[in-house]
This record gives sequence, structure tokens and C-alpha cells, in this order.
Amino acid sequence: MAGCPWQQAPHDSRMPRSRDAGQIRGRVLHVVNGEHYAGAERVQDLLGGALPWFGYEAGIACVKPSQFAEARKNRQVPLFDCHMASRFDVRPARKLARLIEERQYDLLHAHTPRSLLIAAVASLLARVPLVYHIHSPAVADTTNWIRNRANALLERVSLGTANHLIAVSSSLRERYLGLGFSTDRITVVSNGVPCGTSLPARERSPEEPVVFGMTALFRPRKGLEILLQSMASLLAQGKRLRLRAIGLFESPEYEKQIKQLAANLGVDKAIDWTGFSSNVEQELAQIDCLVLPSLFGEGLPMVILEAMAAGRLVIATDVEGTPEAIRHGENGLLARPSDPESLADRMSQVVDGSADLLRLTERATRDQRERFSVCSMARGAADVYDHVLGLTSKIGPCDLPCAVEASGSHDESGLVVLPSPIDDFTTSPESTTSP
Repeated sequence: MAGCPWQQAPHDSRMPRSRDAGQIRGRVLHVVNGEHYAGAERVQDLLGGALPWFGYEAGIACVKPSQFAEARKNRQVPLFDCHMASRFDVRPARKLARLIEERQYDLLHAHTPRSLLIAAVASLLARVPLVYHIHSPAVADTTNWIRNRANALLERVSLGTANHLIAVSSSLRERYLGLGFSTDRITVVSNGVPCGTSLPARERSPEEPVVFGMTALFRPRKGLEILLQSMASLLAQGKRLRLRAIGLFESPEYEKQIKQLAANLGVDKAIDWTGFSSNVEQELAQIDCLVLPSLFGEGLPMVILEAMAAGRLVIATDVEGTPEAIRHGENGLLARPSDPESLADRMSQVVDGSADLLRLTERATRDQRERFSVCSMARGAADVYDHVLGLTSKIGPCDLPCAVEASGSHDESGLVVLPSPIDDFTTSPESTTSP
């Protein structure tokens, strides 16, 4: 059985050529922030490598160049520096427009309110269409209501020039329909991750603690405080557990606050602070269960999909788009947001062994393969590009094993077998340019 070709993407510098009639249908320039490498950045990274299979060559322009340039996997995708000095700095839009003309990009694809601002101006200057990708609700992205209002206002004003919106979940689509956008202007394209990465269960003796993992860019809306309170409750009951906290903190001040809380609750000795890791699979191999106790603002978390693919049980909270991937009692467990007791109850089921881990994880892995693959994500984005560019020839049946349409037929394993190795590649030199 063939696996997802993007399972090997971090180790391969070659880019697959389009399988659609063997030709490129268009060129798209993604405009991203770039200061972090978290869930949304992984979407951008994966799309850059996968879109050529569906007829679109991609480039990426960063408006806040930092961690993304160092951490990205698909280094064959051209990377450009279009630094914005502030949230409302539109001067880089002219640079972006020149880049579009010089490199002959056919459309822009923005991913954040900040990147949307200069992409909107650049699309007008260069006269190319604009697609906007909604990864999370701008009005509920942080615990700072002033910043949320500013982001939401910036997004709303800039969206006037957008030709089409991509929402990563149905809940986000409904939220933006409520803001007055028409149904034919918003398409749901679920996030996707590489398939075929299922890991064996972690071997441990009955005396060893259950290891929970949380991976995120740690900031207040991720609910780390709730998780620490749940841990304190379980440890006080004599439960054996540890936490691997994987990721960076949003700020040194927040890191100090969280670690002081952990010490005050008496759970600091049961936590391993690992820092940032670009190897998610390696981190998931070291845990028994992923926990994501988000308070609000999740579109469709990539880390949840990665845990599903890896065969790790997911405990998450019932917020925004998360329940579209995790169905309580069917392929994972859901807790009430901002409720330490509810989260502790779900974690206790794992520690005590009352949750049927095998049944839940097998269903989760199958669901990820069928609904949340890199290939299905790239195919959905390419369909939107076709629509925006007025291309009537639709992408035909795909021979990739992880591009099965949700409504299509497939074998009992949920896959279509890839008939031959991927041997048709084109290379594109890595470049970081200020146009």
C-alpha cells in the first residue's frame, strides 16, 4: 500500500510536477506573516510543496520574516522578503506588485489579517486576483480584545478586494457568512497533514506514568492554565502522569507566569518543557495522548490532525472547528473549554484505562486519511484557484493515495493505491529575495 508522498517531504528537495495533463495551470504567491512556525505556517509550507501536483506552482512572501524561513520543510519553494515595519505599513505592497509582475504570478493567496493588507493593495497594483485563507477568527484570536478588534477591522477593510475566501472549517465559514459574505464567495477547504505516519503504541510498564503531550505556540487562548489545574487535581488523587510541553511561548512574560503557576500548583516536577521542535512525529512518538485545551479561536488545529495520523489519542476542547475533526467517544475525547474538572475527567479515562484507545485511534487515523490529508487540502485550494481564474477544465481523478474526495468511492481501507513511484519532478532553486 502506497503512503502519502509528503511523509518524505522534509527529506526531499525535489518538487513534484503537476499530474493534471502534465502542465502548470497557474502560479500562486502565498503571502504569510513568517514570525512563527505553528499550525497555520505548516499549512502554508505543505501547500507550497503539494500544489504542483494539482497544476499550481507556488512561491511564498513573508511580511515578518523570522522563524518560518528557518523551520520550513519545503525549501525548494521560492521565499521572498517583503518586510512590514508595522501592522498598517502598506509600503511593501509595491515591492510585492513588482515581484508578481517579474515572476509572472497569476494570483495572490494571503493567510493573515496583516498579510492580507498588503496583498489587497498589491493585487490592485498588479491586477491579479486575491484569495484569503481564514485559519482562525480574527475577532477571537487572542485574549486582548483591543488587538482582536484591530485585526478584525483590518481584515474586514482589506477583504473588500478579495475574490474568494477559504475557511478551514465549516464553523469558520458560518461565522463569516454571518458577517455578510455571500455563500458563493466562501469555500471550506479542511486542513490536511501527511498520511501513513501511524506510530506503534508507546511501550511502558504499569508503574510508569502516562505521558500527555501539548504542542502549541503557548499563549493564553491555548488553555495551558486549565491543563495545569487538571494535572494538579489528578496528581492529588495519586494518578501517575507527566506532561511534555512542546513549543515556544508567545513572550518571556507569559512563560514566567505559566512556570510560576506550575510551581504554585505543585506540578512543575511533572512537566518537561521541551521548547520548539520541527519534528512533530518524533515528539508524538514520546507521548501516549495529545491534549489541546484551547479556550477559543481554533479553526482546525493541525496538531490534532497530526496526532490522528500518528495514532495518538486526542483530548481537545469543544471549540470552533475542533469538533469537525474530533467526535467525542468516536475518534477522540472532547472536554468543555475553560473547565479543569471536565478536562481532568477525560485525562483520567486515559490514565485508568477506561477509554478504548485502540478503537478511538484506529477510527481517528482512518478519518484523517479520508478527510484531512495534504493532498485533499491542496486539491481543494487548486479548485478555488480554478474558480477564481475562470478555468473551466476541472482537475480529474487523482492517483495520489490521500486525495480521495469525501463523497467519492474508495476501497475498504479508505485509500486509492498509487500505481507507480513518483518519478516526475522539477526543481526550483531556493531563494530569499527583496524585490
